[in-house]
Amino acid sequence: MLIDAIMDRFRESFGDEFQADEPVAKYTTAGLGGPADMLVTVRTVPELVEVVTLARRQSIVYWVLGSGSNVLVSDAGMRGLVIRNRATGVSFWHNGSGVVMRAESGANLSGLARQCTSRGLGGLEWSVGIPGTVGGAVVGNAGAHGGDTAGSLRRVTILDTDLEARDYTPADMGYGYRSSALKLAHKGRGDSGRVVLAADFHLKSAPVEELEVAVKAILEQRQQSQPPGSSMGCMFKNPPGDHAGRLIDQAGLKGSRVGGAEVSPVHANFFVTQPGATAEDVRKLMARVWHAVHDRFGVELEPEVELIGEWN
Repeated sequence: MLIDAIMDRFRESFGDEFQADEPVAKYTTAGLGGPADMLVTVRTVPELVEVVTLARRQSIVYWVLGSGSNVLVSDAGMRGLVIRNRATGVSFWHNGSGVVMRAESGANLSGLARQCTSRGLGGLEWSVGIPGTVGGAVVGNAGAHGGDTAGSLRRVTILDTDLEARDYTPADMGYGYRSSALKLAHKGRGDSGRVVLAADFHLKSAPVEELEVAVKAILEQRQQSQPPGSSMGCMFKNPPGDHAGRLIDQAGLKGSRVGGAEVSPVHANFFVTQPGATAEDVRKLMARVWHAVHDRFGVELEPEVELIGEWN
């Protein structure tokens, strides 16, 4: 059978890094999600390109998974191939006006911010504590504490649909609030073809002590305002001029539960999951919150978390 031949090809190329019928829950921050037909872990950009190339040439639907935050994978799992991106290479150089950091798309964004701080390089402090990867940040224009990816980015290298790697500027990316042209193209599907390979960020030299103070303040604020435990991050985007968490709180939904999913009593825009929770519990809770906020305030909340996999 064709699928067996394809699996054999992946096993030949990636050995134990390839798994069939692998639970995706093991690789998401919420600990939710059914099995993927196939899952392969890549650790370098050339491996990422090789896997995407194999998948496209065999017409296999694929999804690139970074840290597994900001996604809700269905209990039914994911058809096709999940590519677990662990390409984490990073380098620094001077360009005359400052320092540029080039990071591969599987690198952890918060870890990079800490690394920059220790080197006396400012510009990514806003991202400390964010669990996502560079690739996810580039696609979703991740941001916090007055900064975002669009404001820090210098260039991004993308594997295009014709399997050629090309460089794009922030202006090319069509950035908006927690959005980009790339995210809109990917929305609801894993086979759109364009994959982030690496990104360059602008950095400025600064005293390590000053950067450490800023990072400490951000981490303390996150600790006070965000709940511990398993979650996907912020569930809904902030509507213009307001905060999703405030609206959910004012609608009386803090502590509201469906099965093992709960609107956090600490921050209403975070849903936390307990042992035994299902992705369907979270989806139903999202629907309850959306309708309650709409009925109370007339505001249609837009999910920040993306639902992927097979849903009814």
